[in-house]
Amino acid sequence: MVAEVYVAVMLSTALDDPLAIPYFLWDEPMTVAELRLRLRAGSSEKRVRLLAKLLREARDTDVWKFTTPGEVLREWPEISMRLGRRRDFWRFLFDRWRKAGLLDGQQAWTASRRFPRRVFPS
Repeated sequence: MVAEVYVAVMLSTALDDPLAIPYFLWDEPMTVAELRLRLRAGSSEKRVRLLAKLLREARDTDVWKFTTPGEVLREWPEISMRLGRRRDFWRFLFDRWRKAGLLDGQQAWTASRRFPRRVFPS
């Protein structure tokens, strides 16, 4: 019989420390530096998966330490399918930002559709 070994990982809210393991990566420990590298240089599929995890698990104010609204909106159709119950929160937030003129020209939502529709050429 093989015994399973569990290693305790210290999760952190110190998101400016490149060696810290972010609290929202509790199920996939990696340092802040590793996360930044994977978001910058990973395959499209891996980046979308990590962006979705970030939007789903991190505090909304912490999300912007790792990405931008423009990047999230560019990948929204793929990200939104992975957000679960957080999808409506992010849709609401982006819609309010757009109505306030903070996202002009990036993305517009339609109330009757599940996913966003581009209203400006890409």
